[in-house]
Amino acid sequence: MSHDADIPPLLDLRIERFQRASEDILGGVCLAVEPGETVALTGPSGIGKTTLLRIIAGLEAGFPGHCHLQGRVAMVFQEPTLLPWRSLTQNICLTAGVSPDEANRWLADVGLAGRGEDYPGQLSLGQERRLALARAFAVKPDLLLMDEPFVSLDPDLADEMMTLFERLRAGRSVTTILVTHAASEAERLATRIVTLGGKPAQIISDAPAPDHNQPAPQP
Repeated sequence: MSHDADIPPLLDLRIERFQRASEDILGGVCLAVEPGETVALTGPSGIGKTTLLRIIAGLEAGFPGHCHLQGRVAMVFQEPTLLPWRSLTQNICLTAGVSPDEANRWLADVGLAGRGEDYPGQLSLGQERRLALARAFAVKPDLLLMDEPFVSLDPDLADEMMTLFERLRAGRSVTTILVTHAASEAERLATRIVTLGGKPAQIISDAPAPDHNQPAPQP
């Protein structure tokens, strides 16, 4: 992705090699992400997409290369990773560092108004995903990392959650990297699609997402 040479990208990542248990997982990965982009990270299951996301989040280290990130980062994991012994309001306050009033505003923004005193165990999977989104956006991140956030949802609920994410993203102009196996999700949500392949995994494709506002080509 080209950018003004005088303005560094939001994320500048270079991984020469990343190993786990002496096995090469990633190799020769270079990725730059500009402010405002939504990058879909795709590829076969087990290829290393989640590992790459964890490296960007600072949860994995010890590799030759670098990961330069400008600003704050928040992550939505594949499993909501909520605090089951804390109320919904506290789940946001403790992780995002916001006041209870602000946390409750975020709950209302994701369709959980009036549920602040409830606990995660009282929520459906879709509601848990809503809480996870609220918690991540409450951090006010410059970069949002999402690891298959719509997996295991039925098509109607997945569509509802993607619409919610689109609304939240539009209101905050947050840059996003999204791991997904679903081509339809990547094409709908992303401005750019990056595909991992090979062993160790490398970027084998990096291209703009289809522009659905453009007319379809005539046969």
